[in-house]
Amino acid sequence: MPNNAAIRIGTRGSLLATTQAGAIRDALTARGHAAELVIVSTEGDRSDAPIADIGVGVFTAALREAIAEGSVDMAVHSYKDLPTARDERFAIAAIPRREDPRDALVARDGLVLGELPAGSVLGTSSPRRTAQLRALGLGLEIRPLRGNLDTRLNRVTSGDLDGVVVARAGLARIGRLAAITETLEPVQMLPAPAQGALAVECRAEDVELAALLAELDDPDTRAAVTAERVLLAELEAGCSAPVGAIAEVVESIDEEGNVFEELSLRGCVAAVDGSDVIRASGIGTPERARELGISVAAELFELGARDLLVDRTQERE
Repeated sequence: MPNNAAIRIGTRGSLLATTQAGAIRDALTARGHAAELVIVSTEGDRSDAPIADIGVGVFTAALREAIAEGSVDMAVHSYKDLPTARDERFAIAAIPRREDPRDALVARDGLVLGELPAGSVLGTSSPRRTAQLRALGLGLEIRPLRGNLDTRLNRVTSGDLDGVVVARAGLARIGRLAAITETLEPVQMLPAPAQGALAVECRAEDVELAALLAELDDPDTRAAVTAERVLLAELEAGCSAPVGAIAEVVESIDEEGNVFEELSLRGCVAAVDGSDVIRASGIGTPERARELGISVAAELFELGARDLLVDRTQERE
């Protein structure tokens, strides 16, 4: 990054992406660092195919290449879109405090999930949501859904769909929380690993910029997201597989009345047809987030998660 030059922040061109990147730009500017957004077109933006078909990283690969070739200095990703495999060229310099990671229902007539009649048509872009919705046994028809958030919401207001399920965080960031008819609790639907979190990424060799960006890091969010992402990586599932996870740092009190922090993690793997959902959970310390992710993934495997993931692979072949 040239001295005294504005930091060039790579971002997709959607309203949500530019809002997310704009928040990072504003945070840098508030700290006295000039910054500007640079729009980068990605394969995910150019394709209408389902995410599960076009693969992991379709929204992030072009941004990463822009960093590598020097046309931008850094990028802001929705963390759940990043592949789990580490790319040594880059460093996740900051994971800011995450938005509410839960999923949200936007349905016609203000209905909540349990009020939708059997046969109601819901749209979602996610095999994870599809699998968990089917597992609820409500008799809903689930259809694939693409497009930006406004496009998805318009499918409901136009009457084309009875409802859509999207990430609550995205609606919060673009000021559309009022559209939500129900925020889905994790007991109903576990969110995608790292949902609601941003990954602020730069070249690994750009130590000065990485140190500057680290000022934006939230340790609790980093611990939670690390546990969730390690679980996903251990399952070798990729970010579009029917795997849900949520971790959070919570305060506990020991027998002597001392307050200390613990990291709790819940994870699940669901059959795409909704016939089975395997769940596991664990508690550790924020400093051992990776180990917690590994242990909960191991428990999911012991409970039969491997069979569900194999079934899904065979279904797609």
